[in-house]
Amino acid sequence: MHYYEYWSLKKAPFDNVPDPSMYVSSHTSSENAIAETLFAVEEGNECLAVIVGDVGLGKTMSLRMVIDSLNPDKYKIAYIVNPDMSFIQLLREIIGQLTGERCELKKKTDLLEAFNKLLFDSAAQGKKVVVFVDEANAMTPSNLEKMRLLTNLQPDEVNLFTIVLAGQLEFAKRLAHPKRANLFQRIGTYCTVEKIGSRELVKNYVETRLGLAGGTQKIFTDDAIDLLWEYSEHGVPRLINKICKLSLKAGETNGFREIGGEVVSQVAERFQRLNGHVAPKKTSRIAVNAETVPEPISVPVKENVIAFDGLSLAASRTPKTEPDSMEESLSETKATMQASSVLAGGEDAKIKFDPEPQASESGQPEAAQLLNPESERDLLAEMSDKPRIEQEIEIDRYQVNVNIPPEVIDEFNHSTEEHCVKLAGVLAAQTMQRYPRLTAAWGVDPLAIWSEIREVILARLRQGQNGTAR
Repeated sequence: MHYYEYWSLKKAPFDNVPDPSMYVSSHTSSENAIAETLFAVEEGNECLAVIVGDVGLGKTMSLRMVIDSLNPDKYKIAYIVNPDMSFIQLLREIIGQLTGERCELKKKTDLLEAFNKLLFDSAAQGKKVVVFVDEANAMTPSNLEKMRLLTNLQPDEVNLFTIVLAGQLEFAKRLAHPKRANLFQRIGTYCTVEKIGSRELVKNYVETRLGLAGGTQKIFTDDAIDLLWEYSEHGVPRLINKICKLSLKAGETNGFREIGGEVVSQVAERFQRLNGHVAPKKTSRIAVNAETVPEPISVPVKENVIAFDGLSLAASRTPKTEPDSMEESLSETKATMQASSVLAGGEDAKIKFDPEPQASESGQPEAAQLLNPESERDLLAEMSDKPRIEQEIEIDRYQVNVNIPPEVIDEFNHSTEEHCVKLAGVLAAQTMQRYPRLTAAWGVDPLAIWSEIREVILARLRQGQNGTAR
């Protein structure tokens, strides 16, 4: 028997999936985002609409609600869930979804021509094209600019298609950058999805989802709702769903007839606050009737503990630290490079950077020491008299002195273009790993910084083709 059947429910009420049938209208900012985006598509004749918000607030659900609200007789829709691809691949995916057939075109000019023809053919059929891009923060700055240029492929008097971009807060920061003024000025509607606004709305959210799942009885007590409001960071839907789901499972395991504050408290205390969010730690998982629950963290032992099939929620364990986000996002690139031995010289062939500055007696880093390149440059000069490339990169307010050793230059000279791009990507990743300050500030987009560093390294190596480099 599924855990939700114990509570006389017909389906799981709190799965973290964008199921439109489980949408609750008490999420005011999501309601506004849906309404304004529909206006941009249906009435506003806008070429761009944007939805931004922090993780776990319901951006994807908002997109799905917009898509479900559009009449298929009037609109052709493409929905890109992972835009972390080349622009050629992105165009092929869009065209393939709009036509319902696999796109075999490979040249950019052919793809643009096919997309343009598709727009006018759809207009002739009385249909408008709408392209939805989720996780738009994963797009490279170059692809973002190319998406803007796509909006030029239509007549002046009417927009034949609308692009709807949804992304996290760092995406909002990228859009607001002066370099992207041309893109920002074309945005017709700009919506921000926020948390569920009050304890009463959280209660309505929980009870409505239970009702949509077939529930007819009150399951969560008032004190449980009070604690749920607190532990969910005051209304983060993803955290509400996670805590409620685990609480229902704990209640089923222990034979409870309702979920009280003690259950919610012990479940929620398995999570820690990290950068303003409640998140599970990366430790060993606990199996619960073939279902996986989030990893535990250290919590104080209580006299009354709630068990998951004999495993205590209050058991104390030592948490592990979160993995580095850029290391995860670039793992595939680095694994490819290691497997192909692109860095043929091993550790000594890696790009060299200055170490992080030491803290002063006050505990704060000395401003004059930040990213000081002199000692590293002198050391490299002693290591080899072969030609090397030095490049000073300005990232935000930091100056990073990049020294590319001869081994890397030689590898670049004898590699294919694809390998050169991957090599530059690995070097950019190493830069960021050596200098965590580059991504430490709130709202910084690590992918954008990585892409910027990679492009600078590539450009500098290519410039050296008439001298010591390719």
